[in-house]
Amino acid sequence: MSHYEERLEHDLKKVRKRVRTMTKTVVGAVRDSVKAILTTNTELATETILGDLPINRQSRKLDQRCHRFIAQHLPSAGHLRFISAVLRLSKTLERIGDYAETISRAAVQLAGPPPETVARDIEMMGRHAARTLERSLEAFDEGNVEKARATRSVVGQYGATFDKVFSDLVLAGKRDTVKIEDLFSLMAVLNRLERVLHQAKNICEQTIFAVTGEGKEEKTFDILFLDGRNAGASVLAEHYCRKAYPDSGTFESAGWAAENAPDQAFVDFGIEKGLDLLGTNPRAFGGMENQVSDYDLIIDLAGEARDHLSRVPFHSVLLHWRLEDRGDPEAVYKQLVPRVRDLMALLRGEDDD
Repeated sequence: MSHYEERLEHDLKKVRKRVRTMTKTVVGAVRDSVKAILTTNTELATETILGDLPINRQSRKLDQRCHRFIAQHLPSAGHLRFISAVLRLSKTLERIGDYAETISRAAVQLAGPPPETVARDIEMMGRHAARTLERSLEAFDEGNVEKARATRSVVGQYGATFDKVFSDLVLAGKRDTVKIEDLFSLMAVLNRLERVLHQAKNICEQTIFAVTGEGKEEKTFDILFLDGRNAGASVLAEHYCRKAYPDSGTFESAGWAAENAPDQAFVDFGIEKGLDLLGTNPRAFGGMENQVSDYDLIIDLAGEARDHLSRVPFHSVLLHWRLEDRGDPEAVYKQLVPRVRDLMALLRGEDDD
């Protein structure tokens, strides 16, 4: 090994050492903040709040070390990707430290311990968040792409959890067992724990980038079109999107009072546009209401969704595209296509040229 290579490896070790130090501090802060709020330990909460200051200093020192490495070694390929990933990681860890501080400040402000159901939710989410964060950081330290991919996939499994947690918090509020100020504080706690999970996912993506050069995966979306009979407009929207945007997500449709088969006028129009609506079985919304939280976007084509949805899931977005002349497939198509194009441009920067 040449003198230059020895120096480069020596400086890389210094960077890795600072990453490990900051990693240990941040994971500890997350765990301590959760413990503080579950045990109403204001002393531990105060220590965690003040502990955010060293985390900020560690982040600045790590950034300085990375910039010095770039200036001294002019790295390329793998080394440059690694340093770039570390710079992003530094900001991510600093942000997670801020989440721990917010949770700890909530612990100090609470008038009493969280209700039992909410405490269980905090304990569960805190355990998952800390462990997932720890695994993502292990993957980064080891340069382990398989562990990073596996950990990233685990994060996606917690999407529906927050809806359940939010419901528990709302129920506690309705029972008047928690002061309104405490409800807001507990909501902030649960939100920050969810953000820790998302940041763990970002760390996994940085690991994959540092090792392989692969960029962040394009986000896909699960979209549900709704109308009355699921025999015309909603079915046409579903099949058009599947053909025009096959890599953008999943597209489904349903109706409040589903028919037995699609309208023949829409089937014939679909054939003209290269869309096979004939084999579609209209789907009744009533049998899938509990699955609505699985969708990122719910698109109401009839303006009646609020009458049939008990509530919009926390992580879903409800769009109202009330269409005119819903019985005329050509009129529906002319209204749908530009709206879908604009939506995809907003979500993914896509159009259907």
